[in-house]
Amino acid sequence: MAKEMIAMILAGGQGSRLYALTQKLAKPAVPFGGKYRIIDFPLSNCVNSGIDTVGILTQYQPLVLNEYIGNGQPWDLDRLYGGVHVLPPYQQASGSDWYKGTANAIYQNMSFINRYDPQYVIILSGDQICKQDYNDFLNFHKEKGAEFSVAVMEVPWEDASRFGLMVADEDDRITEFQEKPKEPKSNLASMGIYIFNRDILEQYLQEDEADPGSSNDFGNNIIPNLLRDHRKMYAYHFKGYWKDVGTISSLWEANMEIMDPETSGINLFDESWKIYSRNSGLPGHKIGRDAVVENSMITDGCRIEGSVKHSILFAGVQVEAGAQVEDAVIMGNTVIRSGASVKHCIVGENVYIGKNALVGEMPSEGQNGVATVGPGVRVGDRALIGPKAMVNTHVKDGDSQW
Repeated sequence: MAKEMIAMILAGGQGSRLYALTQKLAKPAVPFGGKYRIIDFPLSNCVNSGIDTVGILTQYQPLVLNEYIGNGQPWDLDRLYGGVHVLPPYQQASGSDWYKGTANAIYQNMSFINRYDPQYVIILSGDQICKQDYNDFLNFHKEKGAEFSVAVMEVPWEDASRFGLMVADEDDRITEFQEKPKEPKSNLASMGIYIFNRDILEQYLQEDEADPGSSNDFGNNIIPNLLRDHRKMYAYHFKGYWKDVGTISSLWEANMEIMDPETSGINLFDESWKIYSRNSGLPGHKIGRDAVVENSMITDGCRIEGSVKHSILFAGVQVEAGAQVEDAVIMGNTVIRSGASVKHCIVGENVYIGKNALVGEMPSEGQNGVATVGPGVRVGDRALIGPKAMVNTHVKDGDSQW
């Protein structure tokens, strides 16, 4: 059965600008954001976009990356037909032939692509932190009747000369490509993410391979050749978060930005677009600038802006600024709003505790009750749950239960 689109991730780069971090490690295997590796982002984008066949082209120091990918199960890519495949340089009769460039890497794996008979091939970089819906990109490609599309981002004009730039007309059709020009005609930076019609990709890769003077690179060779032949080439404007983490400073910046999702645009806690990892589950917990956490166990995915003392927080709990939690067991995905006091109690999973609500209290001498709130219960704003209460139904705003 033919696949509509398959993905090829270029993950063979040496990452020399990351120096010590990539001496024994392929760049896409570099750890990121507490519990991820860089490769998790394109893989998760594929899964979230419904792409179930992915080739990962490896070359430099592939061992850790190969082990990490394994059979693809953490990303739901352990398929009988399709799934994820690690593709090292092709072993020829005369021995191994290293990938000579990005285009040659794809050329050597055309047999893998053709095995699934796709109409489209999306080519991705394994060293970018990006959250992108490839379905939206593919729909653009189809609507334009394109043979080749490239994802672009508008960059400040003063930075444009640092990038490969696509010059496009008012219909987004590409008319020119500039590689790091001194005088840029455009501020549309190529993200290095391409969609090809499969027949066009194969035709131009074969032509490129037959050219002894080619550097076998998409930017230097394939894109100029497509322009020469006036192919239907379009620039897709991407509006989300994207960062090439090829340098120490950009890798540091991207790590810093995940701590401020409101301004940076990268939110690892986004339930609608999860980033999957071999370290399964939620992202690491986040403790805010003014939070207080003392003598507590905090599990993955918690977001703490208030005060937590001598408590156990299960995965995904949120404690807003101004909320107080003490001597409490708070089970998974519970939300505690600002101003709430949650003390000496057990709170079940998926509970909502409203603003300025009081749940339990620290015991006085001779008192040994533990307030309990059952799973899924909504405790309204300003509600009061007594120190021995056992609550398994919703409590309205301002109501009390003892």
